[in-house]
Amino acid sequence: MTPIPVPRFELFYRYDELTRLLHDYARALPDLFEVRSIGRSHEGRDIWVVVATNQASGPDTDKPAFWCDGNIHAAELTASTAVLYYLHTLAQSYGQDDELGRQVTHLLDTRAIYLCPRLNPDGAELALADRPRHIRSSTRPYPFDEAPVEGLTVEDVDGDGRVLTMRIPDPHGPYKAHPDDARLMIPREPGEFGGTYWRLMPEGTLQHFDGLRIEVNKDVEGLDLNRNFPAGWRQEFEQAGAGPYPTSEPEVRAMVDFIVKHPNIGAGISYHTHSAVILRPMGTQSDDDMVPEDLWTYKRFSALGERHTGYPAVSVWHDFRYHPHEVITGTAEWLYEHLGALFWVVELWSPNREAGITDYKWTEWYRDHPVEDDLKLLRWSDTACGGRAFVDWTPFQHPQLGAVEIGGWDKMNYWRNPPPELRRREVERFPAWMNQIALSLPRLELLRTEVRALGPDSWRIRFAVANSGWLPSSVTQRARQRQVVRGVMCEIHLPQGDPAVSLVSGAPRAEGPHLEGHAPATSLQSFLPSRRITGDRAVVEWVVRAPRGTRIGLSARADRAGAVRTEVVLD
Repeated sequence: MTPIPVPRFELFYRYDELTRLLHDYARALPDLFEVRSIGRSHEGRDIWVVVATNQASGPDTDKPAFWCDGNIHAAELTASTAVLYYLHTLAQSYGQDDELGRQVTHLLDTRAIYLCPRLNPDGAELALADRPRHIRSSTRPYPFDEAPVEGLTVEDVDGDGRVLTMRIPDPHGPYKAHPDDARLMIPREPGEFGGTYWRLMPEGTLQHFDGLRIEVNKDVEGLDLNRNFPAGWRQEFEQAGAGPYPTSEPEVRAMVDFIVKHPNIGAGISYHTHSAVILRPMGTQSDDDMVPEDLWTYKRFSALGERHTGYPAVSVWHDFRYHPHEVITGTAEWLYEHLGALFWVVELWSPNREAGITDYKWTEWYRDHPVEDDLKLLRWSDTACGGRAFVDWTPFQHPQLGAVEIGGWDKMNYWRNPPPELRRREVERFPAWMNQIALSLPRLELLRTEVRALGPDSWRIRFAVANSGWLPSSVTQRARQRQVVRGVMCEIHLPQGDPAVSLVSGAPRAEGPHLEGHAPATSLQSFLPSRRITGDRAVVEWVVRAPRGTRIGLSARADRAGAVRTEVVLD
């Protein structure tokens, strides 16, 4: 028997190591896990998805499903760790006789989980290279396939495996040393003169430097894969990195194709870094413009996320825009706005919180914040990180600039991602919340079959199914409005080629209603109680002509609630 692998969650796995690890899970537990390639990246790497479900209880496509992806952005490697940790939780817990084990066992017996730890393998490989570069997403050159001919290209110059900051003394520089801690560069005050000032720039190399002017080049690889999704797609002049057209990039196209071909996916999470916040739709409209029932559902599950993880849950539109006149679109907008699936983006990790900075607005903090916050962060680096988060300024002879100092924040290992010893702690917050969302998905179950003889060879067949999930079979009202899901589809399957068997009344395939879940529509104190007391049930009838003893197949399917099949004998 192949043992369950035990990942090292303090490490970020390179592509080949991650590939082996995922296949090791499938070899160890072949009845629960299957590894599939959903497409290939720009550089030709397989994009792996682990399908997690108990295959003995039915195929994944016959069950309601939950999607989870990570690492669409190159350097946001903890996102991959979060998905991997969830996979490991499922593997370790299935079949165990404790609360988590019973929960996971029921989850994989009744539902499917699709796990994509690394949607962007090419960018992650570049971020993990011996001399890394921190591009946003794909390694494909965009919007032009041209190397820069001048300016500063951000990269590791001194070969220490980190991309830091360079500083040069300059009487016209906009920064100065903090009086209490000379490591800290703070903005020069308006009208200030007569001090020692510095010019700061990213670590990198220069081409055709004229000794005076420095501009930082845009990355040649200018794509942002999270802006390449169909919902809210805009051209480059409005949305940098969005690509030439929606799903132009193979990584995004692979995800979109897979999800569209798996309409059983009713909810999911995309992991990113950083900010330690749960983001919910919408990204293009305010809460006032949302379908009220969907907003209430989002708030309910977001509150559960806050309780399980300690992360606040906020609206992208109201609380997480980079600029008040700009909107953000990506995976969550596509999954909810186009498909009506419940979807969240989780920004893992916050060095601010670690340093005791709690009262801050996520994106606005980077535009302006009190210098006291920087001093708290420096103390956190010194005490909790052994001085590694903020690297002391070190003299270096730059090939173009001459004498410079390199140092500052190690953004890759302490800002974009937690330090190694904190990575597991950060991602272990989330499995309980993901389990609760997935277990709330709609699930179609057989309620009853009835056969009644109407004559010697005439029979009435009654077929009833129910939704045993908390959510309705459509998951959201948005899905119904967009007409991307149908009501429950019931079919009768007569023996083929038998002239003695025929359908007298009823359609061979009938579309029934959307089924409510067991979430109460109103509280017990409501003045207007719900009228659909049994809105979770659907019943269909047929009359058939057939000899006694004939076997008749019956089936029902709801796009997001799975499928049921049974057989009745006319007797």
